Amino acid sequence: MNPVTLPQDKPVLRVMPMPTDANIHGDVFGGWIMAQVDIAGAIPAARRANGRVATIAVTSFLFKNPVFVGDLLSFHARVIKTGTTSVTVEVEVYAERMRLETEVVKVTEATLVYVATLPAGPPQGRIPERAARRQTHLPAGPPQGRISERAARRQTHLPAGPPQGRIPERAARRQTG
Repeated sequence: MNPVTLPQDKPVLRVMPMPTDANIHGDVFGGWIMAQVDIAGAIPAARRANGRVATIAVTSFLFKNPVFVGDLLSFHARVIKTGTTSVTVEVEVYAERMRLETEVVKVTEATLVYVATLPAGPPQGRIPERAARRQTHLPAGPPQGRISERAARRQTHLPAGPPQGRIPERAARRQTG
């Protein structure tokens, strides 16, 4: 078997799991690794979108080897696809096991999809083109793109003020009666 080496590119995140991140046997929880992968994937996605992003899908996630307390994890992420409003990122995780000799093991690989969002949270529209990204940030003003147009139409049909429904009415009845 060929020994695994760390990729030449710089990792977007490096972290060492602590005992609180593991079960009683020292195996790191998969959910903790998934959270770190999500953070690592969001970094290049936010750079590509020139702003905030939110995870919209995890299209694949494979745990190849266990992770132990004390392993030094390197998260390597790269954008593999840019859509109109989304960015797909591939994340690979390597563990450096520093026992008697340092051993490098690929422990996880995942593909995640992020969508660009406005500061308030809804999708903001198109991801800027590569050349435009180098020159400026996303344009100020109203959101652009299909998703934002639908959101704008919905907002014109919504009544002003807080939503009225059964739950607030029941609460008001309990307070008065």
